[in-house]
Amino acid sequence: MLRTRLTLGLLPLLLLFLVVCAYAVRLSQELGDSVEAIFARNFRSIRVVQDLRESAAQMSLALGDARRDEAQLAPARQRFAEQATRFQRSLNDELVAQPAPDRAALLNALDAQLKRFIGRGNDTLRLGSLGGLDLMKETETAFFALNHTLDQLLDRDHREIAGAEERMKARIDQSLRLMIGAMVVAVVMFFYLAWRMTNAFLRPIQALTASAVALGGGDLDREVPVTSRDELGQLAKAFNSMAVHLRAYRDATLAKVLRTQRTMEATLTSAPDPVFVVSRDGTHEVRNPAAEQLAQTTEFARGFPPGVAEPLARVLATGTHYLPTDYAKVVTLRVAREDRHYLPRILAIGDKLTEFTGAAVILQDVTKFRLLDDAKTNLVGTVSHELKSPLTSLRMAVYLLLEQKIAGLTPTQQELLETARDDADRLLRILDNLLDLARLEAGASTLDRHPVRIADLVGEIAAEARSFVEPAGVSLALELDPEVADASVTVDSGRLRHVFINLLTNAVKFSPAGGVVALGVAGAPLGFVKFWVRDHGSGIPAEARPHVFDRFYRAPGQTRTGAGLGLAIAREIVVAHGGSITCTSEPGQGATFQFLLPR
Repeated sequence: MLRTRLTLGLLPLLLLFLVVCAYAVRLSQELGDSVEAIFARNFRSIRVVQDLRESAAQMSLALGDARRDEAQLAPARQRFAEQATRFQRSLNDELVAQPAPDRAALLNALDAQLKRFIGRGNDTLRLGSLGGLDLMKETETAFFALNHTLDQLLDRDHREIAGAEERMKARIDQSLRLMIGAMVVAVVMFFYLAWRMTNAFLRPIQALTASAVALGGGDLDREVPVTSRDELGQLAKAFNSMAVHLRAYRDATLAKVLRTQRTMEATLTSAPDPVFVVSRDGTHEVRNPAAEQLAQTTEFARGFPPGVAEPLARVLATGTHYLPTDYAKVVTLRVAREDRHYLPRILAIGDKLTEFTGAAVILQDVTKFRLLDDAKTNLVGTVSHELKSPLTSLRMAVYLLLEQKIAGLTPTQQELLETARDDADRLLRILDNLLDLARLEAGASTLDRHPVRIADLVGEIAAEARSFVEPAGVSLALELDPEVADASVTVDSGRLRHVFINLLTNAVKFSPAGGVVALGVAGAPLGFVKFWVRDHGSGIPAEARPHVFDRFYRAPGQTRTGAGLGLAIAREIVVAHGGSITCTSEPGQGATFQFLLPR
């Protein structure tokens, strides 16, 4: 329907254009026909007059030749007769063509003048040079009269051409005025139709634009007036329908957001652990009641304590979660006259819709777990210490019995005593390991750090390891990076020796005869040095790799002896040095234990 309105609106301009074009075509045809007729007729007349003048001139020349020379008399008569006949024939043709009255009068006068001139010319040709002066004057007078009439006829044709030209100019001027008038009417009609069509089309579009702007600003109650049944009206109806759906969606979304907000508030309120939501600049956006209580303590007087503020700054800068799992990262705060232990867990959060970037700080209360872990560690340490004294006495008694070789011991008794001795030694090693582990976890065991050249450290370990590596039928390969060979690390050499020996012992234990155990060192990023021990045994199953550093853990199906404390102690020693230890393995391709130490 909009197409129909546009077509009907532009129809008057089209009709006016067609009328003007038809008039211009008709005018062009008329002017062309008139010009063609006028020029054809008048130029023919002018050409005829010129021919008549030429014939008259030839007749006069023939008479002149006849008067001067009698010998030219006969040719002069023939030429005069031919030109006279030619003149008469052309004149008769003009008379037969039904000329205009004024032209016909001139042609009749010309005919009379021709007859008079022919008569005087025949007399001159009959008498020749004997003709008198009077005859010659009469002949000349008739000739001049004939030429004068031809001049009048030529002037008359020129005047007719000029008149036709004036009439064409007048017609053209009239047509130009008419065309200019039509152009003025077309311009007026164009502006009128443009104004009318603009009002008809732009007002609905402007209303639609205003409603769209209002809709973008959040005013979903704004509707577009429907003023027609065409496509614009259908567009207005569709816009209003969209606004209705948006209002319904807004109401549903608002209800969902309010429900979600209430759920979140209830969840945060019921959470026993303090939860802080902070913005990128560190401003507290949300705090649950536990966090509000904690924020009133003296430790929060200047913001988060250092154990929380430092990892929070890294999370806000990098957008990486901070999720510690060991108790070394626990923050101790005094709340309500008692010490509480919190494990900070910081989550980086960001929302493109609200353009909010910040972090959620969750202080997990691990006080009970910390106390239980301390109690367990103390219990293990206490029990190990209490068992060590009687076990040492029993071990010494067994050694004395074996060394003094009491008479009367049967071979079976001798074997039982040796077995008791070996079991006592193994139990004593386990108790020593338990005490070391307890002291390391409790932090009671301090490290005697001093700078050690890396090449010297690795060389000493390799020299000591060969004493038990080579007897087992395994070779030791040293992989030392020359770039770090002369560098130094500040470590407790005795403690670090326990790590190397434990790893090398395990590698030898699980390597086949003729295998190779590699001890290596190389540089690592961020100022660390990487050490590794690699074997080519059967490898560690994938399900067992995450637990190899747990105390008392042994992989399923393991036939080798051991209490499962060596790797746990090694991890505690590496962590105490500020490093980390990992294990990688592929079934059938051996295992690699590597740890990082700061330079």
